[in-house]
Amino acid sequence: MSFAHLHVHTEYSLLDGSNKIKEYVKRIKELGMTAGAITDHGVMFGVIDFYKEAKAAGINPVLGCEVYVAPNSRFDREMSHGEDRYYHLVLLAENNQGYQNLMKIVSKGFVEGYYYKPRVDMELLEQYHEGLIALSACLAGEVQRYLVRGLYDEAKKTAQRYEACFGKGNYFLELQDHGIPDQKTVNAGLMRLSQELGIELVATNDVHYTYAEDWEAHDILLCLQTGKKLSDENRMRYEGGQYYVKSEEEMRALFPYAAQAIENTQKIADRCHVEIEFGVTKLPHFTVPDGYDSWTYLNKLCHEGLIQRYPDRHDELLPQLDYELSVIQKMGYVDYFLIVWDFINYARTHGIPVGPGRGSAAGSLVSYTTGITNIDPIRYNLLFERFLNPERVTMPDIDIDFCYERRSEVIDYVIGKYGKDCVTQIVTFGTLAARGVIRDVGRVMDLPYNFCDTIAKNIPNELNITIDKALTMNPELRTMYETDDTVHTLIDMAKRLEGLPRHTSMHAAGVVISQKAMDEYVPLSRASDGTITTQFVMTTIEELGLLKMDFLGLRTLTVIKDAVALVEKNHGVRIDVDHIDYNDNGDPDAIQIDYGDKKVLDAIGTGKCEGVFQLESAGMKNFMKELKPQSLEDVIAGISLYRPGPMDFIPKYIKGKNEPESITYTCKELEPILEPTYGCIVYQEQVMQIVQNLAGYSMGQADNIRRAMSKKKQYVIDAERHNFVYGNEEQGIKGCIANGISEKAANEIYDSMVDFAKYAFNKSHAAAYAVVAYQTAYLKYYYPVEFMASLMTSVIDNPGKVAEYILVCRQMGIAILPPDINEGEPGFSVSGKSIRYGLTAIKGVGHPVADAVIAERKQRGVFKNLQDFLSRMSDTEVNKRNVENFIKAGAFDSLEGTRKQFMSVFVQLMDQNQQNRKNNMAGQLSLFDLVDESEKKNYEIRFPDVGEYSKEILLTFEKEVLGVYVSGHPLQEYEQLWRRNISNTTADFMLDEETNSVHIQDGAKAVIGGIIEEKKIKYTKNDKVMAFLQVEDLVGTIEVIVFPKTYEQYGSKLMEDEKVLLRGRVSAEEDKDAKLICESVQTFDEIPKKLWIKFPTMEAYQQQEKKLLSAIAASDGKDTVVIYVENPRAMKQLGANQTVHGDEALLKQLEELFGEENVKLM
Repeated sequence: MSFAHLHVHTEYSLLDGSNKIKEYVKRIKELGMTAGAITDHGVMFGVIDFYKEAKAAGINPVLGCEVYVAPNSRFDREMSHGEDRYYHLVLLAENNQGYQNLMKIVSKGFVEGYYYKPRVDMELLEQYHEGLIALSACLAGEVQRYLVRGLYDEAKKTAQRYEACFGKGNYFLELQDHGIPDQKTVNAGLMRLSQELGIELVATNDVHYTYAEDWEAHDILLCLQTGKKLSDENRMRYEGGQYYVKSEEEMRALFPYAAQAIENTQKIADRCHVEIEFGVTKLPHFTVPDGYDSWTYLNKLCHEGLIQRYPDRHDELLPQLDYELSVIQKMGYVDYFLIVWDFINYARTHGIPVGPGRGSAAGSLVSYTTGITNIDPIRYNLLFERFLNPERVTMPDIDIDFCYERRSEVIDYVIGKYGKDCVTQIVTFGTLAARGVIRDVGRVMDLPYNFCDTIAKNIPNELNITIDKALTMNPELRTMYETDDTVHTLIDMAKRLEGLPRHTSMHAAGVVISQKAMDEYVPLSRASDGTITTQFVMTTIEELGLLKMDFLGLRTLTVIKDAVALVEKNHGVRIDVDHIDYNDNGDPDAIQIDYGDKKVLDAIGTGKCEGVFQLESAGMKNFMKELKPQSLEDVIAGISLYRPGPMDFIPKYIKGKNEPESITYTCKELEPILEPTYGCIVYQEQVMQIVQNLAGYSMGQADNIRRAMSKKKQYVIDAERHNFVYGNEEQGIKGCIANGISEKAANEIYDSMVDFAKYAFNKSHAAAYAVVAYQTAYLKYYYPVEFMASLMTSVIDNPGKVAEYILVCRQMGIAILPPDINEGEPGFSVSGKSIRYGLTAIKGVGHPVADAVIAERKQRGVFKNLQDFLSRMSDTEVNKRNVENFIKAGAFDSLEGTRKQFMSVFVQLMDQNQQNRKNNMAGQLSLFDLVDESEKKNYEIRFPDVGEYSKEILLTFEKEVLGVYVSGHPLQEYEQLWRRNISNTTADFMLDEETNSVHIQDGAKAVIGGIIEEKKIKYTKNDKVMAFLQVEDLVGTIEVIVFPKTYEQYGSKLMEDEKVLLRGRVSAEEDKDAKLICESVQTFDEIPKKLWIKFPTMEAYQQQEKKLLSAIAASDGKDTVVIYVENPRAMKQLGANQTVHGDEALLKQLEELFGEENVKLM
């Protein structure tokens, strides 16, 4: 074999290459080639995946990149336009030095030369040319560009310049032939250049897809990249279908005149050998105080922490601590723990809230004694080996939750400590997933949206689903695929593109810390916001032995911090949330939270868990109602069980909890392990304890079997069954039978473990999150106003969520007050037993404006009136739009005057202030300056007597500038009627930020009620009318789609501002709010209601009875009349012949007769 592909774009030439690495390697192997290259556009995203895949297949991986070369300097902008903005050049790494230099060049293209594309320049190429082989690339190469234009001499000079840069024998002129006329001209020019300059030729095929038949799928991919449809005339195309992985024979047939150019590909490939090192840790060194080395310093921290955390059990626990330390030392992770301890210690000592723990790290005594975690691993039976297994060397994984407002401070500290070049965030790839790719391909093929939506929704919405899996799981989809040609084509095309990366983004939390500059180890890229990231994903970073940390921003920690601060401010009570399982009297005045408080646990058991971390979804609230937790252990189990899979065990768990006598154990040895969870296996740690205690496995072996079970590695599971039951002398496993457990019982236990271990949860993680859940429940129970104010501040930018919590506050009896310039804070604040709306929640009022108002108020006292406010704020950030929005939001309501009066004069006042400022600057005095203080009142602007806006307008203004209604809601008087008739609120349709899903199932039946805020009419292709509605209820707004058939029937009821009940089915897509497809409409007026009329006594009723009956006799409708007498308590429902139409006119009449407070329509 004497040909190798050296110009190859894989899936990582985003939306430009559909050549999947696995298929590419398989294909070159099939073609009998011994080597192949990867040369993606400007990036090295795929080099490690390709390297591993090629090595596994016995192929020599040639690692490279097709870089963009700027015509002059990489720092220039706008020097040239169009296609001359950059030229292409293929670089291949000959050896490790070349690979290092390639990483440097590609990184600097992003970090220094990014302009439309990551560009490099001759200066960089000269500096980092060693170990690199360069090819002159395609028609976009610099030499080729000159040849196309007939500028032979320029092309010659350019080729000489590149050869001088890379050295003789390291620069090749590249022949390509895809049937493009220009290539014939260029190839002739390249042959001539080669003869004249002695620069050798190389023949390549510009590979963008794997097989010849992939050209159609690739064409669709290009349309995705450019936002076009296949039917569009003027769009980017790769004409001729020649961009696939060709065989040597095909390549020789293309270049019969240049056999040497074919041979040279193999020669180049044979020169290229890069060895990448995996699994060798490259931890940065941690500097310790004088007199210590890393090992002695970690010991010092741990032993001091042990005395502090366990003053009475120090000696008992010392062996466990020393064992953990010895494992950490043996594995080489001493510096790792110090690095983590250091930045967590920084956060704690700088008042930045840190979570109690996350993931398996909470199982370590070293983590607990150093303060990395805050959960007592001994008390909760958490296992060190679940975190660090001495029998399987992998980098420990400590993920840390920080307050989301101040997370960046911790990252800045780490950057300051280890150097800007050594700390980088991590790239992630968004991929064309099963459902999304069908919709995307359908759009490019110009198929109707509904048609594609139906097919997409036939793909189950589960993790790691593929189109192939869906075709086997869903017979309906398979039938459509087999019987409908359009569906067949759509799915075939989608399958070819499925799984391709479509864009890069930045990992939400991942940060890499390295010993030397990051581009020594990995190439760098740039996120859309300009942040520098790695080009390798998190798993690759770990495989390369680099230190990866997850710095997560957890909003709940911010909520807890703010609530605790408000409690101290309003009640003088300091709550200590850090000391969870011990009290070192660090702050003797602070209250310790009691994690067994019956009242808090009972409150969780009511299911009213809105705002309680991890427990606020509808399903979780119902589960808590059933579970009625009696201890923190129950909450930990609840968090672990409420997931797909383990949910099936919930009834057994609840039964065991409520009927302890129903619990049975297959053997007595299981009892101590499963007693806390009422006989159920709930945690991974329990699986490890069972195999250790019953069959004599070491903890390391136990963790390996736990991993095999959770990853469903059947061959390991089957092999381990024998060891578990009968033992294995060689591995030091006794087996159950040797421990007196029968063969039958041992097999039963193993079956139940295998069954559950697939879903079992990490108890360390659940315990840490249960603590945070409990802290929020504690604050909500004892300090509801402070907690809800902090909760709403945390979602201040999300009006939908704010509206949901306002409704919760009203149900809790907490009033919501409008913003106020004399009392308000930037976020929501506490005013007595009510919550005051935050100033920054007002549209257009950011922190600078709010801070300026508060600073002025603190410095010179409260604002006396509107004029006082405007004159004092005239030199600040506050503008007319801000003042208008302050008025509309009700922020001046505490001052003299009405919102309507304020609106009529504020512009005049602000203009006058501006004029006065100009006069003052010119040294002129106004009349106002000359009069005596006592007379100034007479010269103040008087408000016109215009009264106040109607309630409706006031609410509209609030909605406009706050995104929600505050002083009321147009639906408020109908709240009970609304609640009685709906199955879901709009909140169920909203995308949850944390879970990235909605709380309602696609295709489910639903009834919602609300006001039609907006109605848009659309005409279908058949000229039928359909409508898109925005419907708002007490919580938020959703989109409702009314198709022609339904619109024909109910269109007359679908008017803006109409209050309606809508029945239909849910339409939910990934990453979007769900919609309702409407099937029927009922106005609120059509819903039968009850008209209640209250009388204090029977006598009062009898006196007024005639008046009442004559008033209702004139009204005819479906609403029932109910008479209610307070003393003696009695109730009477009038008959069907006395029903009324409870409209405003009747209500008004009855209110005048019997008093507003005694008449209610429900």
